[in-house]
Amino acid sequence: VVDDGSADETAEIVKAVPTDGVSLKTLVHARNRGKGAAVRTGFGATEGESILLCDADLSTPIEELEELDRSLAGGVAIGSRAVDRSLIEKAQPRYRDLMGRVFNLAVQILAVRGIRDTQCGFKLFDGVLGRSLAAHQRIDGFAFDVELLALAQAGGHEIREVPVRWRHVDESRVQPVIHSADMFLDLLRIGWWRCTGRIGRETLLEP
Repeated sequence: VVDDGSADETAEIVKAVPTDGVSLKTLVHARNRGKGAAVRTGFGATEGESILLCDADLSTPIEELEELDRSLAGGVAIGSRAVDRSLIEKAQPRYRDLMGRVFNLAVQILAVRGIRDTQCGFKLFDGVLGRSLAAHQRIDGFAFDVELLALAQAGGHEIREVPVRWRHVDESRVQPVIHSADMFLDLLRIGWWRCTGRIGRETLLEP
C-alpha cells in the first residue's frame, strides 16, 4: 500500500489490519505527489513475477486477469475497450468517450504507436520489466501509464492489447476537464522526450 501523502490516516489504518499471513508493505510519501509517483513507488517495491495495474473501482473485473496473463509472454499485456466494444457493459458518457478518443489519437502521434486504448486501467507487466520501466518513469500525474508504455515500446518490448470486459463507474474521482489538461501537457513532455532521445533503447532492459 502506497500512502501518497494522504490526510486520512491511511498508513495507520493499513498497519492495523490483520493480514492473516499475507506479506503487506506500507510505504508513505511525505507529501502528495500524484498517482504516477505512487504507482512508481509501488512498482519498485514489488518482488513478483508479474505486476498488475488495476483501477480500484474494478471497472474491469478482476477475472479478466486470466486473459492478460495468457497474453503476457514476458512483456506487457494491456486491457482494451477498443478492440471489441461489445464487451463494454456500461458505456461512459459521450463527452468522456470523445475526450478519450481524442487523447488516444494524440498518444499515437506523440508517444505510443499502434495501441488503440492506452487508458484502460488494467495492465499486466512482466515483473522484471515493470520494475525497470518504473525506475525510468518520471511522470507523476495521470499520464504515467502512457510513459510506461512509451518506455516499453522504445525498448523493443512487445505490448499486447487484449479485449476485456469493462463497465463505467459513475463514482470515478478523475475530473475530465482538469485532469485531461494535465495529461495532455504530460503527453507533450513524453513526446518531446521521445524526439530528443530521453526515452530510448539504451535506458532499458534488452527484450
